[in-house]
Order: sequence, then C-alpha cells, then structure tokens
Amino acid sequence: MGESRLELLAWMSDLLQMEFSKIEQCGTGAPLCQIFDSIYGDVPMSKVKFDVHSEYQYLPNFKVLQAVFLRHKIDKTVPVERLVKCKMQDNLEFLQWVKKFWDAHYPGGEYDALSRRKGPGISSSASSGPAPRAASVVSSRKVSGSSSAGGAGSSGASNGSGIVPRTRTPSANVQIQQLQTENAALREHAEGLERERDFYFSKLRDIEIFVTSVADEDAALVGADGVPANAEKDAMIRQIQDILYTTEEGFEIPDAEAVDAVEEEETF
Repeated sequence: MGESRLELLAWMSDLLQMEFSKIEQCGTGAPLCQIFDSIYGDVPMSKVKFDVHSEYQYLPNFKVLQAVFLRHKIDKTVPVERLVKCKMQDNLEFLQWVKKFWDAHYPGGEYDALSRRKGPGISSSASSGPAPRAASVVSSRKVSGSSSAGGAGSSGASNGSGIVPRTRTPSANVQIQQLQTENAALREHAEGLERERDFYFSKLRDIEIFVTSVADEDAALVGADGVPANAEKDAMIRQIQDILYTTEEGFEIPDAEAVDAVEEEETF
C-alpha cells in the first residue's frame, strides 16, 4: 500500500522546498517535473512553470515530463488528461507511483530545489492549487481598491474632487487576459464538439431513413408460403434498427406532446 496523502505532501514539501497543501497541486505537472529532476538532474526547469492556473497552462509542463520519461526509457504512461483535471484520487494514485519510483532511483545526497528552479516556484496565489484562481482575482481587486483608497488624499487634492478613479493593477489585467484566452479556447472546443455531433447525427439519420425504406420494400415481398421473401435481410435490418433505437439507462425519449409544448414556448 502506498503512502498516505499527508505523508506524500510532507515528503514533497521537504524535497522541493515549498509548501504543498493539496495533492491536487500535482495536476499542474510542475511538482512532478522537479521530483524527476531530483533523480536525474537534467530536467529543463526553465521550461517548467509553477505559477499556473488553468489546464492549457499545465500542458507544457506535462510535455516536459513526458520528454523525461522518453529520454530515460521509463515504462509508464502519464495520464495527462486525468491529471490536469486536478482530481484528488487520480493525482494521489500517480503520486504514489512516483514516490515508489523515487525511492528506487534517487541517487542520494542533498537536492537544492530552489537553485534548480531559480526561485521560490509556487506563489501564494497558487499555493493551494488550481482552485483558488478566482480567489486570487478577488484579492487583487481588494489590493487595487485599498491602494486607490490610500492614495485618495494626494490624488483627491490634485483634482479637487476627492474621488480617485479606479484603476486595474497589472496582475489583474494579466489574469483577465488569461481568463479571456481560456474562455475562447473552451468556446472553440465546444463549437468543434457541436459540429462533430451534428455530423454523426446526420449520418445516423441517413442510415435510419435508408434502413426504414428497405424494410418497407421487403415487407411487401411475401412468398407463396406467406413467409417474407428476404427473411435473412429482414433479420439484419431489425438488428440495425435495434442498435439505432437502443437507449442508455436513465435516458428517456421525450413524448411528442412534451416536444410540441417546448416548441410552442420557444415560439413565444
């Protein structure tokens, strides 16, 4: 059985000389990169970003990690798509494996984590993982508000109104830009999924129309003994229709009256 969550957090905090409070912080990929740097010493830490707050920012870190695995022929798949979701269980399982690997391959001696990453790494806004992104935005707004309130005396005296215009701090602007970029990427991804859905739906609809027309034609062809002339083909068509109309558990096909009621509401 692997180490517990608290044991892993304590080990990682001590090794990397920074405070970790959640296993989910491994979802950024940065701590994992530096753990392997403590083993091999050849991870390009200048490419590893600790102060990141969204999935698309985590991916470059995982590219660095995958390159390390490839270079050192580590036979383990990095489940990037699951780790970047920053779910505790997925990151805990992977970190337990990383700890076992570290125990078996760490060369010993002191590892200077600060000098390797040339700085503290994780900032206070990122110290609790990806979730506090919104909190960091709020705190920056508070800082902006307090700084403008502090400067009210001098600025108010200069413009004679006593009111200081609110200004955005550079950090707030950067965060807004990041959120806008992330929002645009998500919108583009959603549009791509909708196009793909419509494409396959149209294909299925064409298949349904074709199968129905063939079934209607075969239904009119009956042999002298009263048995359908194309019994095998009929059986295959029924199987196709069963596949097309099978639903998943919990999914209900809306009745025609409900659909009509919704359409009438949308019309008005």
